[in-house]
Amino acid sequence: MIIKSIELADYRNYDTLTMNFDRGTNILYGDNAQGKTNILEAIYVAATTKSHKGSKDKEIIRFDREEAHIRTYLEKEGVETRVDMHLRKSKSKGIAIDGQKIKRAADLLGLCSVVFFSPEDLSIIKNGPSERRRFVDMELCQLDSFYLYNLNHYNKIINQRNTLLKDLYLNPDLRDTLNIWDMQLVSYGSKIIERRKLFERQLNEIIFDIHRKLSGEKEELHVVYEPNVELEDFERKMRESQDRDMRAKMTTVGPHRDDFSFVVGGVDIRKYGSQGQQRTAALSLKLSEIELVKRLTKDTPILLLDDVLSELDSSRQNYLLNSIGEIQTIITCTGLEEFVNNRFQINRVFCVENGTVSCMNES
Repeated sequence: MIIKSIELADYRNYDTLTMNFDRGTNILYGDNAQGKTNILEAIYVAATTKSHKGSKDKEIIRFDREEAHIRTYLEKEGVETRVDMHLRKSKSKGIAIDGQKIKRAADLLGLCSVVFFSPEDLSIIKNGPSERRRFVDMELCQLDSFYLYNLNHYNKIINQRNTLLKDLYLNPDLRDTLNIWDMQLVSYGSKIIERRKLFERQLNEIIFDIHRKLSGEKEELHVVYEPNVELEDFERKMRESQDRDMRAKMTTVGPHRDDFSFVVGGVDIRKYGSQGQQRTAALSLKLSEIELVKRLTKDTPILLLDDVLSELDSSRQNYLLNSIGEIQTIITCTGLEEFVNNRFQINRVFCVENGTVSCMNES
């Protein structure tokens, strides 16, 4: 799958914008704070319905407007698909595929897979557990509609249960209703744990070889899923945690508290790895994400690189650029020197300046 073009209206700092992409490598260059990342974000939103930053729709819409529009033209095996997305400050977004409205945003997922790589991702290993859970959730929600369904329901129940826990302080008679929420939480949460266990196995099949090559055959990396609760203990631990949860006014057991560790030579590099080890592992993780999408969807993702090359040394730059292969890639940067130095194939170059985009070499 490739993205042929994108049209924006009242999106972030863009009044209107139309861009036509090459199926190879596209470079967006310009100074910082000109709107380069906003274009990548719009592509990600068009593919997943969500911002990679976690921004809400009302934050994405141009400051003095009530709504924004994204239109993308996708192509797979010569067949073109149009996706229209209507973002509104006061309502949920509207989505249409080839002019036909879809009822659920989840119906869009799977049409087009994207992999987003930003400098923040290089810190995913040393950051807190929420960052690693978010990475896994963003990937699995693209690849597995059942996971998305279960995660959405689980998160809603967590919010409702936490509200109840706060209400119990003033109205203890409501305690019996906790069991109703707990049953649903275990039902949806168990499916999330099972899928994350499978993700761990699928990821390790890929990341081992990638990391060995990236580290010059010096290191072997294993990703270890650390569930907050095991499946066979989930229901019991939910019951046992009720008093503690009432005191804390929050749910303390479940996959919303999971983590993933990264082990090299028996050492957990989240805590004891050097910054170089952590960044190399993060790069291995993103490269594995690309390969995982290929294997599970039998298609190539669109790769979005947001000023990440400036954060890598030359050897890691070369490895990343050489790994791209036949994938359509859209890269932001502040200058073209790194690509000239790497003698890297560039198919289309755009200059981004103050919310305007000029194509420098469109044929």
